[in-house]
This record gives sequence, structure tokens and C-alpha cells, in this order.
Amino acid sequence: MPSIRHARLAVFSILVFAAFALDSVPGRAQAALLIEQPYGFFGMVNPTGHDALYFERICAETPVKLRRCKAGELGAVVSRYQGIDGYDWLATPLVPYLYSVEDVSAVPASVDPLTVNRLRNRYHEAHLLDLGEDLSAGNLIHGGWTQLVGASYERRIYAFRFETTEAQDDALIARLNGVPNRSHFSLLFNNCGDFARKILNSYFPGAFRRGFFPDAGLTTPKQVAFKLARYAQKHPKTQLTVYEIPQIPGYRRQSRSNKSVDESLATTLYAVPIALVNPYLAGGLFADYFVRGRNHILPKHPLVLRPDELTAWARPALTASTPTAQNSVSAGAQASGAAAIDPAETPAAETVHDSPQEVEASHE
Repeated sequence: MPSIRHARLAVFSILVFAAFALDSVPGRAQAALLIEQPYGFFGMVNPTGHDALYFERICAETPVKLRRCKAGELGAVVSRYQGIDGYDWLATPLVPYLYSVEDVSAVPASVDPLTVNRLRNRYHEAHLLDLGEDLSAGNLIHGGWTQLVGASYERRIYAFRFETTEAQDDALIARLNGVPNRSHFSLLFNNCGDFARKILNSYFPGAFRRGFFPDAGLTTPKQVAFKLARYAQKHPKTQLTVYEIPQIPGYRRQSRSNKSVDESLATTLYAVPIALVNPYLAGGLFADYFVRGRNHILPKHPLVLRPDELTAWARPALTASTPTAQNSVSAGAQASGAAAIDPAETPAAETVHDSPQEVEASHE
């Protein structure tokens, strides 16, 4: 039966070719831009919020040294902070960063100040003393080591997840480990948004630049998120997906929506220093706010990521429970259905359907 043998040989050849083809594809993992809402007194004065970056494949050997993750580890969150012993950036494992515990099964459904302080102090004593025993915990104006743990007790977070390659992640590890980790923090021109912008430019070259409008030449978290969504719309292989990580109730009031500079002018004292330096610029920002309004960078109903779903989300290659197709920015879907960042909405997932033009006004 030569024909049957030939058919089997052809099928076998196809399978072998497919196996070699798959082996030749670089290993892919995920990362996420974390857009964290403003809270408290400082959040009233500066309602832009905070930017951080999560990497599935990159882990924290120490808070100031990165390495490739080992099997079973969930990756780390890396960001620029102010007031932590002069360091420019620090890295914290994902679960402690969000909840101050090392296992998601220990995350409380609600908290009070005593519980949050106890959880943070326990993690600090176990893992952060290398940063200095006398390191400040922070206050209303300046941050401290408490910025590194329990972020979800303070505010709601939105994760803009995208794909990365091994080469990109290894290059970032070498880059951050290979230069002095000393702070040159500036709220206006070297803040957490600038750190995220520069890191993302190493993954998506040239996609992230400062915006004169609506942010007066500053870098804000919403601006970075908007540009990431716009890039993903043009490059579907980015596989951008948006998740909401809810704030754990009890410690603080619900965090506020992120704002761009021109949005902030209508509600905060941002207008005062800008108007003093350049009244024409202040007028232009006001005009931009009233003409274009608020940009929308979020789906109306983002996928809600609760603590018991975190492991599946952080290791999608090992699980099949991440519904990326429901909320992907691929093929132009994401940027369109994005609603303004509003603490009132935490429903289930829904496909996104808006355009980057609508997104354009909601930078932080």
C-alpha cells in the first residue's frame, strides 16, 4: 500500500516541521503596565496616580537586584519611588506588592488600619531590612518603604497586560542591574511615569514620548497607558488586555480616578504654578480640556482580577483560565470601549470597542 505509506510519511514530516518551527519561536511571557489611582491628601494635590511595571519572567533577587524567575514564581513589580534610601527603582514580588502577604490564600477580604500595618511590618521585617532598619515608612508628603507592599489596600489598580520575549526581559535585567541604582527623582521631569515610559520604549522603540497636550510636556500615567493602547491597536501581536485589580476595602476610602494635567487644572492647584510660569500655556491647557474633554483609556467593564485569580493571571502559559480574547486591544478593539477611570464600576468582563481618539484625553 504505497499510497498509505506515502500519506503517513507526509503527515509525519509535517508534524516534525511544525515541532521545529515552534521550537524556533522565542519564548514569550507577559508584562503589564500598572496604572494606580491617586489616593489621600497627596492624591488631591496631584491626582495623576502612579505607574509601575509587572513582569512575569523577571523576579526580585533583592529589592534592588533582578534575576530570571524560577519555576513557580509569579514575577515582580518594578517602579521608581521617592524617599527609599536614595534608590531610583525597587522591585517587589507580585503578591506582596499588592497585598503584603506571600500567598494569595492569606489575602483578607477586608482590612482595617491595624491589619494593614501588621501585614506590612511583618513583610518588612522578613524581606526589606536590607534597605535599612531605620528606613522611613513615609508620610503625607514623602513616600517610604510602605509604597512597596500592600498597594491594593491604598487604591484601585488597572493592569494593561502585553506580551514580551526572553531577549527583551533579559536585556532589561542586564540594563537595570548594570547601572548605579541612585535616585534622580523629579516630580515634573523624572517621575514614575518617565521610568515606565523609558522601560516601555525598550520594548516598543519610539512609541512613548512626552506629550505637550494635555500634560504640559510632563509624563503622566494616563499618557503612558494611552500610548500603549494606541501602539497595541496598530500592532495586534502586542495582545494588550486590560484588567482591574480592586481595592481591598476598609483601610482607605475608594481611590480617585486618574487625571491628566489639563483635567487637574479644573479641580486642583496645578493651575497656579503653570499659570505663574506661563499663563499662555495654562490657557491652552484649559482650552484643551474643554475642547477635547476627558480621554478614556479603560474598557467600560474591564476584566476584574481578584486575589484568588492572581496565580492563573500571572502564569497564563501554565493555565488556561485567562480570558484574553474577551478584552484584547488587538485589531483595534481595546482603545474604543474604554470608559473613564471611575471607581464606581467593577462589573464582569466585556469586549472593548472604542477608538484611540476617544482615549486621547484621559492621561494622568
